[in-house]
Amino acid sequence: MPSNKSSKVEKAVTRQSALLWDFPGLVAGVDEAGRGPLAGPVVAAAVILDDQNPIAGLADSKKLTAARREWLFDEIRSKALCCSIAEATVEEIEQLNILQATMLAMRRAVEGLRLKPNKVLVDGNRLPVLSMMAEAIVQGDALVPSISAASILAKVHRDRWCAQIDLTYPQYGFSKHKGYGTAQHLAALQAHGACPQHRKTFRPVAEVMR
Repeated sequence: MPSNKSSKVEKAVTRQSALLWDFPGLVAGVDEAGRGPLAGPVVAAAVILDDQNPIAGLADSKKLTAARREWLFDEIRSKALCCSIAEATVEEIEQLNILQATMLAMRRAVEGLRLKPNKVLVDGNRLPVLSMMAEAIVQGDALVPSISAASILAKVHRDRWCAQIDLTYPQYGFSKHKGYGTAQHLAALQAHGACPQHRKTFRPVAEVMR
């Protein structure tokens, strides 16, 4: 049985650890969109929500309709304390690999915030290199409102990019499949080859370029 002295020491250490990790301050949520597609940038967003101005209906962007995401995109932009959206380009994806390019986009999103957070919560199990404390949360986009908000901003931004690039390369159908390797997209790659926005290091694209 521990002595009273050792028990007090343990409590003090536990309390100090909590203070070091969870001291009060601004918290940013971070998420990405576009790791899996065969074309286009990977997008990341960072959001610091305003506790005094809550946003109803935040959820994992993948579980929301496109119309609901668009509506929440505007709500988040108007009600959050600050938010930032950043990209890593196709060229950076090819140079770094998709994981490192995603980390780069996340770091850019955090660094683009008008207010500097004391802590960053990132969806998933990997963390970008940041100048403040950060924690990775698996399925964070369904659990943490600020990460949910970030997932919505990133998803809508990338979907809008796909709609825009579809005007330049309508033969691929980007506005429908958003760059993912659907049967329609793979058939278009076989028929037309790759366009400049395709990720040449991704296997289905590399195969048509041989």
